[in-house]
Amino acid sequence: MGTRITNYDGGVVTLPQQLVRPESVEELQAIVRDAERFPGPVRAMGSYHSLTPCASSSGTIISMSGLKKIVHLDLQNMTLTAQAGLQLVEAAEVLRRHQLQFMLNIEIGNMTLGSAACCQTKDSLDGVEYGQVNSYVTHIKWVSPAGHLEEASEEKSPELLSLVRSSYGLCGVLYEVTFKIKPLEMIHFDYLIYDLDDLTQDQVSQIIAANESIVCWTVGRTVVIQTRNRTTNLKHAWLAGIRRRSWSHIGAYIGRTIRRYTPGSALTTLLEDLWFAMQRASYRFVSSIGGFSLYDPDKIINYERTPPSARYAFTFWAFPREAWVENLKAYMEFSDNHFKRYGFRCNIPLGSYFIRQDRSSVLSYSYQGDIISIDPIHAYSDRDKAGWEHFLHEFNTWAYSRGGIPLLNQSPFVEREHVVAAYGERWRELSDWVRTVDPHGRMLNPFFKELLS
Repeated sequence: MGTRITNYDGGVVTLPQQLVRPESVEELQAIVRDAERFPGPVRAMGSYHSLTPCASSSGTIISMSGLKKIVHLDLQNMTLTAQAGLQLVEAAEVLRRHQLQFMLNIEIGNMTLGSAACCQTKDSLDGVEYGQVNSYVTHIKWVSPAGHLEEASEEKSPELLSLVRSSYGLCGVLYEVTFKIKPLEMIHFDYLIYDLDDLTQDQVSQIIAANESIVCWTVGRTVVIQTRNRTTNLKHAWLAGIRRRSWSHIGAYIGRTIRRYTPGSALTTLLEDLWFAMQRASYRFVSSIGGFSLYDPDKIINYERTPPSARYAFTFWAFPREAWVENLKAYMEFSDNHFKRYGFRCNIPLGSYFIRQDRSSVLSYSYQGDIISIDPIHAYSDRDKAGWEHFLHEFNTWAYSRGGIPLLNQSPFVEREHVVAAYGERWRELSDWVRTVDPHGRMLNPFFKELLS
C-alpha cells in the first residue's frame, strides 16, 4: 500500500506508490525518466492546499520541499529567481529583509512558487493591475515528461509561457521560476457596509473606480466591501495580526465547534446567527475607526501551524463584474432555499474577489473582462462533511447555469462540461498542447484525463 497523503482541508486523499523528494534537478530528471521504478502518473506536489485532486496520483508524487533555494535576487531588473518548492511566505520573508515584496502577496502563504507559476490563483487586495500570481512570472524552467530540461520566458517565448502558466504541471515538473518584485509598500484597508437588498451594481462600480482594488464579504444580508489603497502611514496596525489570526485559527475554529458540538439544529442555527452578528459588529467597528494600515506582505497568512480543528474549505467561481450584484442576490436565494430544503448552510462569510481583465495565461478566468467571484467558505467536521459536499455539487450546477467560470484547483467537483463551457477554444488549445508535449500521458492523472477535451 502506498503512502497516504491528505490535502490541507482533508477533502482530498491520495495513495501514491512512490512519494519522492529530490534535492537536485538531476535527481528530478532521473525520477521522471524512470517509468519502471517511478510509475505514472507523475505529479508534483507543493503544500497540497488544492481543493481538487489536481496534484493527486496513484503512481508517483514528487514532493518539491527539497528544492527551495533562492537562486538570484536581481535588484536591477527587480526579479526574484527561486526553486519551485519555496513557499510564498518563505520567499516574502527574504524579500522583506531587502525592503522588497512580491507584486501579489496572496493570503495563502504556503503556496509554493512552482504552483503559483503554473496554477490559477486569486488576490483582490493587491490586484491593482493583475490579480493572478502567474501573471508576474517572467521565466519558468521545467523537466519535461521525457526528462529533458525546458524553459519559457516573456522575452523569448511569450506564447509558450502563456500555456505553461496554465499547465498545472501537465507539461512536466517545474523546478525554477522567476517573479517580478517591487519595493516594500504600506497599504490601507477600509470597510464599507451595505444592506444586500439596497446594493446596486452602480454603487459597486463607483467604489471600484474610487479605490485601487476591493474584496467583498457577505455576512447574512450584509455586504462588506473592503477597499485597498496605498498609504505612507501605519494606522491601527495591530489589527493586521488579529486579521491573520482570525483566518488562520479563530473563524474556522468557532464555526466548526458550533456545528460539531451543539445538540439540535435549532440551537446550532441560533449560535451561528449570534456568531454572524458578532462578525458584522466587528466589521462595523473597524469601519467606524477608519480601517487600518499594514505593510503589504503582512497580509500573507502562514497556515503551517493551523490545526485541523481550525481549517476551512472553499470553492471559487468567477462571474462578469457587471453582473455581480445580480448574481450575488441570486446566490443568496439559492443558498437560503438550500438551507430550507437540506438544513445546510456555510458557517463562514461568503467571499467575492474582484479581479481585473488579464490575458497573461491561456486559462485566465478574467480573460474576457473584469470578474467578481462568488466563493462559499465553510469549516466542516465529520458531522457535516456530506452536507458540504452535497452543497458543492448543487452550487456547481447553479454557477454553471449562470455562466460561471471554475478554477481547476479551487472548484471542488468541477466537471468537463463546466470547463469546456467556461474556457471554450482556450480549453481546446491547452488540451491539444498537453497531448503534444506529453503524448504518452506521463503526467496525466485521472482528474485531468477526465477534464481534457
